[in-house]
This record gives sequence, structure tokens and C-alpha cells, in this order.
Amino acid sequence: MFNFQGKAVLVTGASRGIGKATAIAFAQAGARVAVHYSQDQAAAAAVQESLSGTGHCVVQADIADAVAVERMVGEAIVHLGKIDILVNNAGIYKEHPLDKTDYQNWQQAWQQTLNVNLLGAVNASYCVSQSMMERKEGRIINVTSRGAFRGEPNSPAYGASKAALNAFSQSLAQHLAPYNIAVTAVAPGWVATDMARPTLESPAGDAIRQQSPLHRVARPEEIAHTILFLAAAESEFLTGGIVDVNGASYLR
Repeated sequence: MFNFQGKAVLVTGASRGIGKATAIAFAQAGARVAVHYSQDQAAAAAVQESLSGTGHCVVQADIADAVAVERMVGEAIVHLGKIDILVNNAGIYKEHPLDKTDYQNWQQAWQQTLNVNLLGAVNASYCVSQSMMERKEGRIINVTSRGAFRGEPNSPAYGASKAALNAFSQSLAQHLAPYNIAVTAVAPGWVATDMARPTLESPAGDAIRQQSPLHRVARPEEIAHTILFLAAAESEFLTGGIVDVNGASYLR
């Protein structure tokens, strides 16, 4: 369906889950992919080995470290020659309910979550967009969350970070449009990833699946499909858009 022959893609948080599915889908569509990971080098290497085609690479960075992000983007450009598409997928979720969290842990949860979920994507976008603006072409897709709209009572920093990433996406879309760079966001609900599996297999899993009238959660491949759709040349006029992929579990 999609054709990304000749395109170079950087996917952050690509060693598992949505990022892994996205890397696989882009490679199947002909792209060369930089598989980013933070800690699990073996998992990232396994993803790279599983990708269709050739010319892929693995890059490492603590996405919360601005210097490491700049280095990582530079390495990806050296390996791939350019970056046509950036997918900011890396993220963390830490529970810190207000009534059960002491002040020190509250501060820590907010700082860690914002540094990874928001500033990591902000800094990666800055570094990648420098070369995109020179070439006057590119796509940036940010993976946010249903929680940006629905709320995250047990992880308010997560909800706030994703809401801020939505706003950042729209601001960047307006600024980068004259450079022929489209910026969009994908806001999933629950997705059947390794990270979500313990919860989905717990007694709470049935209630989560019933949130959608489809009585299930999303597959990572479904989120990846939406990301590829937004990255396609024909989707340029969706710039600034935030696409909900939550199975009608939350409507706005």
C-alpha cells in the first residue's frame, strides 16, 4: 500500500512495541530505518536484523539527555545519509497518584516524564529539522496519547506531557509548513504491547477492553499503519492534525 523507497526514517523507542512495529512497517515499504533504543541493545539489534531490505542501523541515546539526542541524530544521518521522516515514539509511564506519592517522588516522576516524553521529542525534532529545512522536505510524527484528552489520574505527568506534545506538534506544523515539512501526532489508547501486557492480562484487562465498542485494544501494527499514512506524501494537508487511534474508547 505504501511506498517509501529511497526514504530514510528515524524511529525513537524502536526496540519494542509501537516503535518496533513502525520500524518493521517502514522497512517493508522500502525505507531504510534507524532503530533507536535507550537501554536494550540486544532487542534493538534483533529488530534491525528482522527488517526487510538493507541499509538499516541501530542508534542509542538516553532520550532525556539533550546532548545524547544531538549525537544520536548525527549518527543516524551519517548512517542513512539523511532523515526524511522522524517518528518520536519513545516514552515512559510512571504512576504517581497525588494522594499516594510523597513530594520527592512527585518531583522525580514529573521531571523524568517530561524529560523523556516531551523534551526528548522536542530536542529530536529540533536536531532533525535542521537538515530537513535545508532540503525543504520532511515529515515529523509524534506519538502522543488518548490520555492527553481523557486525563491520567494516576499519572498526571504522563497526560500533561502528551498534551504538551500535541501542542508542540501543532506549533511546529505552522512554523515548518513553509519548508514543506508536515508535522502530525497520533494519539493511541491502550495498545497490546509488552509494556501493557501485565495490565491487560490482569483482572483489570476485561474492563480496559470494554472501553472500546470493538471490545479490544489496538495492535501495534494498527498504530504503525496510521504513522505510515501520515508520513506519506499524499497526507501533507493533514499537517497539524492529531489522529485518535483508540477504537472509539474516547471521543472528542
